[in-house]
Parts: sequence; C-alpha cells; structure tokens
Amino acid sequence: MRKLKDSPFYEKPLHILSYDFGDFYLYDNYIVGEIAEDVLISWEEQGEFLAEEFKSIYFEKYDELKYISNRIYKYSIIPSDWLKFAKCNYNFTGYGIVSYSKRGYFNALLEKVFVPVKLQTFTSLQEAIEWAKITEVDKATSIAKNEVA
Repeated sequence: MRKLKDSPFYEKPLHILSYDFGDFYLYDNYIVGEIAEDVLISWEEQGEFLAEEFKSIYFEKYDELKYISNRIYKYSIIPSDWLKFAKCNYNFTGYGIVSYSKRGYFNALLEKVFVPVKLQTFTSLQEAIEWAKITEVDKATSIAKNEVA
C-alpha cells in the first residue's frame, strides 16, 4: 500500500494536481486519485471542482477516461453524491477502486450501488493501471480477433 509516485508503476503523468484533500495524477486515458487521510469527500466541497478541473484539461477526451481511486488512506465519501455527479453528465468510461483491506472492499461494494459507470475493484495498483490502459478500441480489436479465430 503506497503512493503511486513511490511505486514501480509510476510513469510521468501529463499533469499532477495537488490539493489539501488529495493528489491526482493525470495520464492519457486515466486518472489516479489519492485522497488525503480523514477527509470527507462531497460533491459540493471537492467533487464538482475536480470534475470541472478534469474536464478543462481533457476537453473532448473527457468521456474516454477511467478514474482509479488508490485508497492508501482512510477517508469518507458521501456515496449518494455520485447521483449528483451522474446528473451533471460527467462521464468516465470506468471507475476503479484499489482497496488494501476487507473493510475497504466492502465500502467499494456499497459505493457500487451509486456509481453511474462500470466499477471495478482491485487489490493492487498494478492491476488497476493495467485495466485503465485498456481502451475501448483495444477491447473492440480483441473481441474482433476472438470472433475471427
């Protein structure tokens, strides 16, 4: 359980956004977020601001992004705020949660009820990054190859 930048999976991101509530590493088609310890994440306080920041950086590529929550610290999210996220048409193609404890895994299952996109859970950052790097084009190509074979 470690920060992305201290892991062997760290690649130089396009942007790094650092705030008092967390750090966000922006790559070509995914974002890795690491929320600070004991923070309460809400739509009004951080969510809407972050969504606008991401949208301003990625422009039209915004709906091709996956978000990875690397949960290295304990913090809280207001799960129902995902509904506010969905109403504002902020679309990620996937949402991944890297959880390092059983409690974190069960929290992710609860969150899954509210998340408006496909949610994947992982036990390692490496798995999550590999998942995030697979684009919809890669999936389509793989399916087409399997159908021909």
